[in-house]
Parts: sequence; C-alpha cells; structure tokens
Amino acid sequence: MKQIIYSIFFIFSSVCFAQNTSLFEQGNALYNEGDYDQAILKYEAILNNGEHSAALYYNMANAHYKLNHIAPSIYYYEKALQLAPNDKDIKNNAAFAKNMTIDAIDSVPEVGLSRYLKNLSNTFSFDTWAKISIAFVLLFVLVFLSYYFAYSTAKKRLSFVASMAFLIIACLSLSLAFHKSNLDKKDRPAIVFVQESQVKSEPNLRSSEAFILHEGTKVQILDTVNNWKKIKLSDGKTGWIVKEDIKAL
Repeated sequence: MKQIIYSIFFIFSSVCFAQNTSLFEQGNALYNEGDYDQAILKYEAILNNGEHSAALYYNMANAHYKLNHIAPSIYYYEKALQLAPNDKDIKNNAAFAKNMTIDAIDSVPEVGLSRYLKNLSNTFSFDTWAKISIAFVLLFVLVFLSYYFAYSTAKKRLSFVASMAFLIIACLSLSLAFHKSNLDKKDRPAIVFVQESQVKSEPNLRSSEAFILHEGTKVQILDTVNNWKKIKLSDGKTGWIVKEDIKAL
C-alpha cells in the first residue's frame, strides 16, 4: 500500500514539475516578446502551484518593472533576494526599481559591537550556524578522547588546548545561531502597495497623521492591532498604517 502511495506521489510531483517548467518557459518566451502582462500570468500560475524560486521571483519582478509597477517589482525583487541574497543581478535590478520610489528615507547606521555582531550573524543562516556548532562539538569530543588516551605529555597538552578551542568555537557558533534566529524573528519587512498612504500616530482614523508613505517603500512591521499595522522606517520613525496598504514579505 505504501509503495502505491509513494508511486502516486512521485507521478504527481513529476507532472507538477513538468507543468511548472513548461509555464516558466512560456512566461520567459512571452517576456522576450514584450508581452509582460501575459508573462506575469504564467509566473503567477507557477506560484499558485506552490513552486517558489529566486529565478521565478526575479523574472516576475523584471516583468513588473517593465510595466512600471513600482510596488510589485520591488516586492518580488525582495522575495528573490530572500532566496538568493548575494545575487548581483537581483541586487542591481532591485536598486533600479527602488529609484522609482518617491520616499527618500535615510537609514540609521548601526555602530559598535551591535553592528559587528549583526553582520557576523548574517554571514550564515540559522541552520548553517547550527551545523557548524555540531561539527565543532564532534571535533571537541574526538580531540578530547585523544587527550584522554594519549601517553605523551606533549600530545596531552596539545590535545587539551585544541579540544578547548573547538569547544569555545562550538559555543560561539551556537550563540550566533540563536542571535541569527532572533534577528530573523524581528525582521518582518513589508512593501507599501498603494500610491499614497497616511500613517497615523495611533491605530485609528481619528488620530493625527504621523507622515505619508508612497508606493514601493519598504517598512518593518512591529505590531498588529485589529486592521492596523505598526511600522518602522529605516530612519527610526514609527506609526500605524492600514494593513491593506502594505504587503508583507
């Protein structure tokens, strides 16, 4: 019975993969012909099938950019960068798309130890840091066993120093893994998807206007109250925006 289920699942997966590949190629052909609207429909069909990739988001962003769709192009470039953060082509095109936005928001630079720790934590993903930690724990165990069974004083000293070094690195890697996890939990970006949105000082329409945001601006979501999202800009400003005006990444 299990073999039948596995076979059905394999056949279904193969059919879906072939279908998505065909849709992707059709979308690319339409894009090359300049039919960007139809290309987007093909790419969206792939997303509706549950398929996600940096290449798919990148092509969707390019098609929206050609149509001067500011918010969708930035949104999908950001989605592509989440999957391929070091891709130069995605970074370059995302920079062009951001030049179309109206809001000029400065970033508050991080300084000191917090900046160094954040940059170091973002070097790898949480899973990678965890794997590094496990690898050094195993090295610690192996080298410590070598120390335990060694007869020579020199070998014992060398093994002990090496095992302690591996243990310290393992602990540091584990700490960076948890710090990376905390950074990821706090990182809740969103893109403004309306032409103009009034950001309020409180989560209600009666409150005063804090500032105005325009299409394509990237914000961070801090909190949710009913139909409102508390957001933060890169310059540190905070306010409340109607949740329909933004789209979370």
